[in-house]
Amino acid sequence: MSAYKHKRYAAVVLLAALAVSCGGAESTPPPHSESKPRGHGGAPVVEPSPQRPFTLVASGEIIPSVPDVLGTARRDAKGMGYDFRPMLAGVKPVIHDADMAVCHLGAPLGQLSGPFAGYPVFQAPPQLASALKATGYDSCSTASNHVLDRGLPGVHRTLRALETVGLRHVGSARSATEAARSARVLARSGAKVAHLSYTYGTNGAQRPASAPWTVNLLDKKKIIADARAARRAGADVVVVSAHWGTEYRTAPNAQQIRLAEALTASQTEGRPDIDLLLGTHAHTPQPYEKVNGTWVAYGLGAHISGRMKKPAGNWGTIARFHFEPPARHGGRWQVTKAEYIPQLALQGPPVRMLNLARTRGHADIRDAISKAVLSRGAAADGLKMGR
Repeated sequence: MSAYKHKRYAAVVLLAALAVSCGGAESTPPPHSESKPRGHGGAPVVEPSPQRPFTLVASGEIIPSVPDVLGTARRDAKGMGYDFRPMLAGVKPVIHDADMAVCHLGAPLGQLSGPFAGYPVFQAPPQLASALKATGYDSCSTASNHVLDRGLPGVHRTLRALETVGLRHVGSARSATEAARSARVLARSGAKVAHLSYTYGTNGAQRPASAPWTVNLLDKKKIIADARAARRAGADVVVVSAHWGTEYRTAPNAQQIRLAEALTASQTEGRPDIDLLLGTHAHTPQPYEKVNGTWVAYGLGAHISGRMKKPAGNWGTIARFHFEPPARHGGRWQVTKAEYIPQLALQGPPVRMLNLARTRGHADIRDAISKAVLSRGAAADGLKMGR
C-alpha cells in the first residue's frame, strides 16, 4: 500500500472511530438527507442518462464472531486497531467491479475502545464499516435478529459509523422520518436503486414502545407500502433484503415461500412493486428462484463468519444480477443475466473469504453450494455460476 493510501485509510478509520466513540448520552442526529449523486465508492459523478444497464451484487451475512474473525482482524494488543480488509481481499474484485453492491450487517458496531463480543450478544469494531466501504459496498441492510443486541445506543453507533465512511444503510433507524425512507443509491450507470430491509424478529429484544421505527419487522403490507413509496420517489429498481429462514436449513421454510409469493405478485398499474428479493439468516446457502417473474435468493448464506455450529455455516454465495432498462419510460427494468458465486469463509487461521469459482480447491463444497442454490429449478430460468 502506498503511503498516501495508507494515510487515507487511517483517516477514514479515525473518522469512524470519532463517530462511534463520543462521550455523553446518545443523541438523535438530524435525518439523513439526500446528498448530491455519488457514484460507486462514493466519488462524485456527472449524472449520466438514467437508461443504461447496470450490475448489482449482494452478499450474505456478516457475523464478526469471537475469536476467529475478531482475532484475525486485530492488529494491536490493546484491542484498538482492527483491519478487516485482508479477509475480504479474495472477493473484493466481485464487489468492487459491480455498479452497485449490497451487504448485510448482522451485528451492531461499538466504540473504538470496545468492548467487542461475539455470540450471543454481538458488538463489532467500527473499523468493519471502513473495510466494507473499501471493498466496494454502497449500501448495507441492518435489520437482523441481532440489531438490538446493544439497545438503542448500539443502533445509533452503527448507523453513525456507516454514514461516516459513506455507506448507505436501511433496516434500522433513529427517527420515524429516517425509518420511512429507503436507502437510495445512484448506481454507477445512473440508475436509481431503492434498498429496503426487514427482519423476522430480534431474539426477544423489544423495540421501544416510544420508538417502534427502530427496526423494520417482516410484514407483507408494510413491505409493499414501502416499495410503492420508493417507486413514487423515483426508484428505477426496488431491492428488498429479508432476514428470515431457518438456520442451517438449505430449503426455504413456509414463511419464506409464502412471503416471496405475495411480495413478487404485488403490482401497481401492471408493474411489479419489487424487482429483487434477497434473503439472509440461514447461515448457509438456500435456493435462488424466479417467482412471478422476479428473482428471489432465499438465503445468501455467510459472507464473513468464524467457526459455526455446522461447517455449512461458513458457506455463502454472492448474487450478481444484470439489469437492462425498459423499452418505454415507466416500464420494468429486466434482469437479463443472473449469477451466483460460491464463497467459503476459510477458517485458517487466518480467516479469509474465498471465491470458490476461482479456485480448484474445495470442489465438494462448491458442488454442495450449487446443489442447494439450483434445487428449485433456477438453472432452467438462466441462473449460472459466475466468477
